Amino acid sequence: MTEKYLLLDSGNQQKLERFGTFVMARPCSQALWKPSLAKGQWDGADAHFSRDGGNAWNYRQKLPESWITEVEGVRFKISPTDFGHLGVFPEHSQLWKPMQEALRTRADSPQVLNLFAYSGGATLAAAQAGARVCHLDASKGMVSWARENATLNGLSGAPIRWIVDDVFKFLTREVKRGVRYDGIILDPPSFGRGSSGEVFKIERDIHALLHLCQQLLTQHPLFLIFTTHTPGMTPLVMQHLMHQEMQALEGRIDTGEMILPSKSGIAIPCGSFAKWQPA
Repeated sequence: MTEKYLLLDSGNQQKLERFGTFVMARPCSQALWKPSLAKGQWDGADAHFSRDGGNAWNYRQKLPESWITEVEGVRFKISPTDFGHLGVFPEHSQLWKPMQEALRTRADSPQVLNLFAYSGGATLAAAQAGARVCHLDASKGMVSWARENATLNGLSGAPIRWIVDDVFKFLTREVKRGVRYDGIILDPPSFGRGSSGEVFKIERDIHALLHLCQQLLTQHPLFLIFTTHTPGMTPLVMQHLMHQEMQALEGRIDTGEMILPSKSGIAIPCGSFAKWQPA
């Protein structure tokens, strides 16, 4: 049985998380409160990541190169990276269940587009609900990682298109081709580079990105889900952005903070979301 992800504690700008069978301590600038667990429990973590003097992992014991954990019914390969990431952002999972419920209202197989799709959490959650998914990321390595996750979940044969491309180039081609999607998910970075070195800056490019997404929705779409970890992109900011781009379609917009619930009872805010859905 695969061990599930669990946020054990947070405080002093750190978070203590269990990924599968291993406990990791990582920076968390939002956690300005005091930890709930004793210092000894934090010191007993299998690995600590620090950004002081350069990014570095400090291991209490030798860990395998990769292992498996589960987040809201989706299994992930976990592997520490030089940036302190592990291959999944668990806070996104709060949006998967309502997305799956929306997808299951369709008798046919709805078409979903997942942009900046990383290791495929939303892709696989959508595929579990019977959707046909187009998974796009500019990183060839991350798309390969997502395909490994598909295999872990018994979805290697699922109707998923795996695309390595620049988001704007791909979306522009899809508009010209007349391709349409019943649901779109996007999690743009604050700054990023496309597959050929194209530069993405969220403050400059978000309007054009949302506009292209709106053009790619079917006549009766199910959702447009927009998430970000960019500081300053508060739920109210995202409400305004989504309203301006989606006002031609009748529906409602829900916004809020993405959060990580904790065993200690203190949840961590981890970015914002905005979700458009039919009225």
